[in-house]
Amino acid sequence: MRQYDETSLRKLAMIVYRGCWFAFFVVVAGGFVFGYGALWGWVPLGVAIALQLWLNRKPAPGAGAGAGDAEAEALEVGPPVTGRWSALNSPADKVPSHGTRAYGQAYAIDIVAEPEDRPRPRFGWWPLARRNGDFPAFGAPVLAVADATVVRVVDRYRDHLSRNSWPALLYLIVEGLFRDMGGPGRIVGNHVVLDLGGGVHALYAHLRRGSITVREGERVRAGQTLASCGDSGNSSEPHVHFQLMDGPDLDTAHGLPFRWRGVGVPANGEVFSAEEPTRA
Repeated sequence: MRQYDETSLRKLAMIVYRGCWFAFFVVVAGGFVFGYGALWGWVPLGVAIALQLWLNRKPAPGAGAGAGDAEAEALEVGPPVTGRWSALNSPADKVPSHGTRAYGQAYAIDIVAEPEDRPRPRFGWWPLARRNGDFPAFGAPVLAVADATVVRVVDRYRDHLSRNSWPALLYLIVEGLFRDMGGPGRIVGNHVVLDLGGGVHALYAHLRRGSITVREGERVRAGQTLASCGDSGNSSEPHVHFQLMDGPDLDTAHGLPFRWRGVGVPANGEVFSAEEPTRA
């Protein structure tokens, strides 16, 4: 019963949260257009912030399959890529790794390709944006980390230009607020969710549009190619976003810790190499 109550509350909180952000922008924009005071805009903003703090709290023991995530043992799975990569926003450095527990991201990790023969474009002031083909991660195969069942496939969002400059980063922050109002799909972009069994699910986000090779209900094997790395959703550059969580619904899921077989959990800036998976 507690799991049902927790799930229902989180679902309701996310709906109200998005509604409050929408109301805030409508009230503030209306104040500028029609000249009335925008004071009432602080009310939905305050509610949205309060809900974000509540959603970002550490789950209590017994609140779900994550129960809470701080007490869960790391599940060892295969790496989702092969080759030479480096980590960003890693749970090896802090939890929640992305600054929020919302959308099951407590232990999420971002990784970017770092091949020795092709340097990745660095963050700076110029150019303001780059095409995805400039990044070695774009189009790289993304692999199933375990034998699993595909429970969700979304492949309709475009791959946009990079946001890897200081001006574009500011744009990304503002853009992210509007994406958040559209729901988790607008944040994670094209994505695949796998059911690994035992209440554990894996999310692969920001996939390349048109690259997903699996369908919902399909059974996949560890090491099987699922899609290609892309730059869809709330993404600064082509990269793989990976996380484990205790359910398939991003609005209600709690994050779960993981370890990649042969790699562990790479820290921010750590370069690692993942070998080709061994298939039976």
